[in-house]
Amino acid sequence: MPCSDRTGCRVPEYHVVADRAEFESAARTLASGTGPVAVDVERASGFRYSQRAYLVQVYRRDAGAFLFDPPAIGDMGALQDAIGDEQWILHAASQDLPSLRELDLNPPSIFDTELAARLLGLPRVGLAAVIEHYLGISLAKEHSAVDWSTRPLPEPWLRYAALDVEVLTEVRNLMGADLAAQ
Repeated sequence: MPCSDRTGCRVPEYHVVADRAEFESAARTLASGTGPVAVDVERASGFRYSQRAYLVQVYRRDAGAFLFDPPAIGDMGALQDAIGDEQWILHAASQDLPSLRELDLNPPSIFDTELAARLLGLPRVGLAAVIEHYLGISLAKEHSAVDWSTRPLPEPWLRYAALDVEVLTEVRNLMGADLAAQ
């Protein structure tokens, strides 16, 4: 796999969660993590007539990254219980919140890295541009518009999805410092 990370290849570690037993275990692990929770949603809106979530990515320090398959899991209530009291970090929250709400996943507070980028006056506010600006990592975004309803999901798509949330906490912290300075 070619490396597009200028700081050295960053390969995310993650767990794919596609059944109830794995889901309950993952929720407990996320509940024991620390700090805010990075959340992202992958849809198949270019292929399906809905905003349904086909993959929900969640990362929390001391817990790791989990890629949840909502159609296979069903009720996501245990995830809401596990992370529902923490701040959620999203990029372009207005795009993901409707899909999350369909799953009864509702953040108590949000840090939106896209909105922060706009407030900071960054010239480009897409996730890849923000991550490159703050971390020097060039994300490969070729999987952003694929059909996420496909099963099984290919490994490169899963790596892409995991990296999207793995770096959000770090970016949030740096953006928060810049916002405070302004």
